[in-house]
Amino acid sequence: MTFTLRTLSIWAVGCLTVSALALIPHVSTVVGQTIAPQFPGGFVETMASATRPRWSASQIQSFLPSGRGKFTFPSPYRTEGVRITNSTDCGGSDCVKYVGYAYWRNMNNHVGSNEILVFLGLTKSRGGSGPTLFRYNKTTDQVTKVAPLFDSSHALSNASGEGWYFSASLPTKLYLNQGSRMYRYDVISKQFETVFDVAPQYGSDKYIWQMHSSNDDLVHTATLRSTSNGAMLGCVIYREATKQFLFYTRLGTFDECHIDKSGRYLMILDNTDGQYDVENRFIDLQTGAETRILDQNGAVAHSDMGYGYVVGADNWNPLPNAAVTYTFSPTVTKGPAVFYNVNWNLNQVNHVSHQNAKPGPMNQQYACGSNADSGSVQNEIICFRLDNTRQQLVVAPVMTIMSASGGGDSYSKMPKGNLDVTGNYFIWTTNMGGSRLDAFIVKVPAHLLMGGQTDTTPPSAPSNVRIM
Repeated sequence: MTFTLRTLSIWAVGCLTVSALALIPHVSTVVGQTIAPQFPGGFVETMASATRPRWSASQIQSFLPSGRGKFTFPSPYRTEGVRITNSTDCGGSDCVKYVGYAYWRNMNNHVGSNEILVFLGLTKSRGGSGPTLFRYNKTTDQVTKVAPLFDSSHALSNASGEGWYFSASLPTKLYLNQGSRMYRYDVISKQFETVFDVAPQYGSDKYIWQMHSSNDDLVHTATLRSTSNGAMLGCVIYREATKQFLFYTRLGTFDECHIDKSGRYLMILDNTDGQYDVENRFIDLQTGAETRILDQNGAVAHSDMGYGYVVGADNWNPLPNAAVTYTFSPTVTKGPAVFYNVNWNLNQVNHVSHQNAKPGPMNQQYACGSNADSGSVQNEIICFRLDNTRQQLVVAPVMTIMSASGGGDSYSKMPKGNLDVTGNYFIWTTNMGGSRLDAFIVKVPAHLLMGGQTDTTPPSAPSNVRIM
């Protein structure tokens, strides 16, 4: 008989022995709280202080396993990586799609469980199985390819999976879009639940794109587009508790919109002045107040949202390829650079992921990022605190060689990796200097950067917890 830690009563908790709790990975004896694991490897250095030479394809292949499972990155990294896909998934072809983007979660909320659920797109026309579910066992480091998410006859079996993401709180739920509808899909039971449908409200000639959800699963956003010509019309907001829609029309060249993790603050990327790049439109959905930041005044792009703040790239910053933050309360306020590079030729965290955001002070949290380019310097997965310490955690090499054929075009070769909700695991895709993309996870030794802070994400559905 199995139980979730959320539903264990006081008497049941009392029956759990210390030895039994020790068998649950990353779970402390305090119900409702987990201790961040202290994974091996990695190192902290001052930003813009050092670079390392790029590895060749032969050097990369020398330490990678051909099968799924754990391996260790060579010195100086010494972190533990996990190979998720290999050539058997595509019959030797290049079928693995890049992970959707840095702000879409490919790993589920696994806190309190000994397994992580992972979904990836495996292109059917290239020998793959379409959107596919994998399991990674955190205790044994075993990776299992479970099954395609959909029957072969289903229309979504040919989807790439880009723009889909796991819920931050519901372990088996995946958000996906099809036409005018946003769905919550259970990857285990394979049941669909319609979150909202824009057709009755905005017309059957509309569809949705680029969705985001608050971490409590109650507020959702999406770009509203025209079916006839694909034009981006603006941003739809749906409050699930009240079944209420809001809509913000585009003011210029619309790019996308994004809700923060609390569900209160909206960011719209929209080139409102017709110059340079997109502006930020920050909107407090509770008060309706809107603040606009021009691109040339430091608007952020390639960003991710936290609770009441955003972190992203400021391409007008005097520091090379800097990332900055904006907090939204009590007023929209720009912070100093929380990350920057040694020079303008290196952009280490071109795609920032902050899917590990928690309620609480921003300066006690961190984000990670990745990139790939054609230079001679090693592209690496880097994490950094959202404060003024200007220290960076070097996690692992990206292992992508842009001149290799694997992955196709340049954008598809870029890793664009994302963190899980705990911030302890980072997933990305890489061509390893070869003819195909594959997906990998690295265990992030965040304690080196954060000093062993605790992860307070509520636990859910631990496996193999028995009442004695």
